[in-house]
Amino acid sequence: MTSLEKAAREFLSRDRYAVAGVSRNTGEAANIIFRKLRDTGREVYPINPKATEVEGCTCYPDLGSVPVRVDAVVIATPPSAAKGLVDACVELGVGQVWMHRAFGEGSVAREAVEVCRQNGIRVIPGGCPMMFCDPVDAGHKCIRWIAKYTGRLPKPV
Repeated sequence: MTSLEKAAREFLSRDRYAVAGVSRNTGEAANIIFRKLRDTGREVYPINPKATEVEGCTCYPDLGSVPVRVDAVVIATPPSAAKGLVDACVELGVGQVWMHRAFGEGSVAREAVEVCRQNGIRVIPGGCPMMFCDPVDAGHKCIRWIAKYTGRLPKPV
């Protein structure tokens, strides 16, 4: 098992990302993560089966509809959707998954984490990529510190 910081650095070193759970509501966590990845020079594809455009970009209904192979996926959906997204990651050869969780249950689903483990997908089950995506804003630095202090940082698999 690797440290969260190392796993986050590895996750954020990829070329192409998909963010599942983006919304027409720009204040959603998935949208904030999508913008941060895009604004820091990464190639990012939004995923939402109920939208055709978000954040001024074409939105795809599922991972299989993205016109290129993505290297990593951020899951910021209800946990009930995580297993289906991870199954698609297995099918498409995606090697990295981050299941977002800030407060509450977030997007983490045990069954989806286990599918990642069984198929060699590196998964970070919880936390937020923005805690490590430079430049890290003050709020996410604080969240990272509190999570570390309270022992609530996710353990990468």
